[in-house]
Amino acid sequence: MSAALYQSSLHSLPLLARGKVRENYAVGEDRILMVASDRLSAFDVVMGEPIPGKGALLTQMALFWFEKLKDVVPNHLTGEDPLSVVAPDEVEQVRDRTMLVKRLKPLPIEAVVRGYLAGSGWKEYQATQSVCGVALPAGLQNASKLPEPIFTPATKAEMGDHDENIDFERCVALIGREMAERVRAVSIELYQRAAAYALTQGIIIADTKFEFGLDAEGTLTLMDEVLTPDSSRYWPVEGYAVGANPPSYDKQFVRDWLEAQPWGKTAPAPALPPEVIEQTAATYRKALERLTA
Repeated sequence: MSAALYQSSLHSLPLLARGKVRENYAVGEDRILMVASDRLSAFDVVMGEPIPGKGALLTQMALFWFEKLKDVVPNHLTGEDPLSVVAPDEVEQVRDRTMLVKRLKPLPIEAVVRGYLAGSGWKEYQATQSVCGVALPAGLQNASKLPEPIFTPATKAEMGDHDENIDFERCVALIGREMAERVRAVSIELYQRAAAYALTQGIIIADTKFEFGLDAEGTLTLMDEVLTPDSSRYWPVEGYAVGANPPSYDKQFVRDWLEAQPWGKTAPAPALPPEVIEQTAATYRKALERLTA
């Protein structure tokens, strides 16, 4: 395995943005080189230690899903080799962890779909018997499967801030009713297709978030990452039981460790011990291997 990459530094392309996990570089006026680092963020705080191999694993998984779901909605991939746009001395830095994508106008929401009650959705349900304004049946428990998947959007947070769950009408106010209804329908179809496939591989996708943008013609386009363990809860079928957080193939392992620390969920995060880093890297590998077996 190549050395962990905490942060890329390309001299051949101008840096557009540095996010929690990715760096985006401009390639001309119409394309972006997305580099997935080995950084990990939890509770919207970036950990100080990289997870070796994570960026490459996330990129492989995103490419797998983009291909599998390409008939549902257009995606941002250009089909070009991302290594063709960097300098020769930068190739090893970004190999296997990059996507060369179309430059889009991003929608200012995260399109979250939940098929099961977990995380912030479970907490909200306990208080209101609903999630993001969507009323749910009484008597559900932590990790309960919902009668059908629900669309629960969120606003995109600036680095260091927390995403905010919003109801559908707030989503309409942000992007317009027609677009909000289109995003909702497409997001639920993407989730249902992916969840059905994952189940055949012994994986439950409890929830996920999608990001969309518009191209020059105004076409809704799936962008960023898709259905990775960073943006989804992956539960192995054999460990699933209602009433508790199931074991998972995502960063829940890190979240659970952090929850046990005396920490206020603001930067800087506690230093991750080597065993947590190793377990997290192994978990990401196992998710990809099982999904693509």
